Amino acid sequence: MDNMIKKKILLLLHRLLDIEKKIFNKKKYFQKDFFLYKEYNNLLKIKNYFNLWKKYTKDLKFAKSLLQDKELSILAKEEIKKVHYSRKITCIKLEKLIKNIYKDKHDTFNVYLEIYAGTGGKEAALFVCDLSKMYIKYSEKKKWKVKVINVNTNDHGGFKEIILKISGKNVYKKLKFESGGHRVQRVPLTENQGRIHTSTCIVAVMPDIPVKQLPQINNEDIRIDTFKSSGAGGQHVNTTDSAIRITHIPTGIVVECQQERSQFRNKIKALSILKSRIYSLRESQKKKKESFLRKNLLGTGLRSDRNRTYNFPQNRVTDHRINLTIYSLNNILSGDLDLLIKPIIIFNNNNYENN
Repeated sequence: MDNMIKKKILLLLHRLLDIEKKIFNKKKYFQKDFFLYKEYNNLLKIKNYFNLWKKYTKDLKFAKSLLQDKELSILAKEEIKKVHYSRKITCIKLEKLIKNIYKDKHDTFNVYLEIYAGTGGKEAALFVCDLSKMYIKYSEKKKWKVKVINVNTNDHGGFKEIILKISGKNVYKKLKFESGGHRVQRVPLTENQGRIHTSTCIVAVMPDIPVKQLPQINNEDIRIDTFKSSGAGGQHVNTTDSAIRITHIPTGIVVECQQERSQFRNKIKALSILKSRIYSLRESQKKKKESFLRKNLLGTGLRSDRNRTYNFPQNRVTDHRINLTIYSLNNILSGDLDLLIKPIIIFNNNNYENN
């Protein structure tokens, strides 16, 4: 077993001690927390296998010490072979447990990434545009495919909302912690006195669930409205009711799609997004602790509700969840998003693999 594996194990055992303290202090809470209970059991397995590995290591050292004894050397060689094999199998099981302990079943999925303007009027809408460009540039660096599913523009060149579908390798794994409030601090172009304004955008990242796993939607549970598309597209856009708005009555979830000229194609896309949102909602309700829940993902949109702050005057980005500050805002907006993504993945998942 190399030193890197040992280091990971020691970190996980430290996490186990933290959970055991929670168990001692809040037994009732622990019993109701399915995820904490599952994590505890998995960490306990790692601890037991690690103790077993240490025992085999000790036995191996003892058996090797008997090789100098002429009477016991033959038995020692047999014991060494036996213990060495057992230790190897234990090490393989340990590595597998470590690799999978915080694995998310959606990590390999594509995503729907939604960005909405929160507090701040047209400045918030302009920053939605900036964030969408940031994610598109990041996707290009990762060689992912990006498709604009829907965009709702305002009169100042910004976006009230935009929905992107991003496809590629491990997209959800990389982007799942982007969900939440993103706060921007900068001087608007229209500000004559140079005052810094604070605005917010809200990001929601949902896995693109395979069709077979998506929930079925009853026709009586949805309301479909058509309206004229807005934005780029020429004369056709303003003359036909090709845009689609679907409302899921039981949950109140609303999806709009107007990027396609065909009403049928817009409806297909909107239904796909709707099903993904309903899936995420049901997952969160079932598990009681799920970052996919749309309302939790979107937050409130208030200035105090933020995961990150993008401060333009100081060229600074701060992730408030992990107290990380990086003075490289321009690079991050140009697509160097791994500067923020890698630390938050490590922090949230206790996943110490190379990402």
